[in-house]
Amino acid sequence: MIELRGISKFYKQGQQKTYVLRNVDLSVREGEFVTVQGPSGSGKSTLMNIVGMLEEPSEGSYHFEGEPVHQLSEKKRTALHREHIGFVFQAYHLIDELTVYENLETPLLYTKTPKAERQARVAEMLDRFGMVAKADLFPHQLSGGQQQLVGVARALIIRPRLILADEPTGNLHSSQGQEVMDAFKALNEDDGVTVIQVTHSERWTAYGSRTIELHDGWVEADRPAARAEV
Repeated sequence: MIELRGISKFYKQGQQKTYVLRNVDLSVREGEFVTVQGPSGSGKSTLMNIVGMLEEPSEGSYHFEGEPVHQLSEKKRTALHREHIGFVFQAYHLIDELTVYENLETPLLYTKTPKAERQARVAEMLDRFGMVAKADLFPHQLSGGQQQLVGVARALIIRPRLILADEPTGNLHSSQGQEVMDAFKALNEDDGVTVIQVTHSERWTAYGSRTIELHDGWVEADRPAARAEV
């Protein structure tokens, strides 16, 4: 599904290059649940942004479902990630002025989904995440865990092949975090959605099947993770 070869990311300051990622090779098969770990500044978020087609690498090649992403125009990359990739962020990134219903509907507006199908998909997500009664509430009227579940539902509503979750439980209490992680586990195991998460938590790492360790932009380890009973 994902093939990164020789991926580097650097920023130029005069003749100097400051590297964020260095010669990263990474393959992710469809249906995997991969955890990316590493200290602050190791390149985790940059790697996620490149996989999510939000940033371009300075060097190397990236193929997604056989498509040469590194050779595509910005317009084609945007269309590809809107159609196939769902994002979940630590800070929720819900639109404060929109209701839960409207936040869920927004990604479908970008893909020009017909109104009847938009309504059906939003209703499906509200039911799936137990938020039917909260459809008309605004983000500030929800708990942190509820806001993040809206974020997960919004990522899922486009029926993505890949979910990218960057510290999705970072602002949540333990019980709220488990609810979000259980949602990811169900998506992965029941729906076959590929998940790549960034987390510092060993508890949440146990949900994955592989762990990638980044240090100073290099991949230092790529190992299987025993899937604990969580």
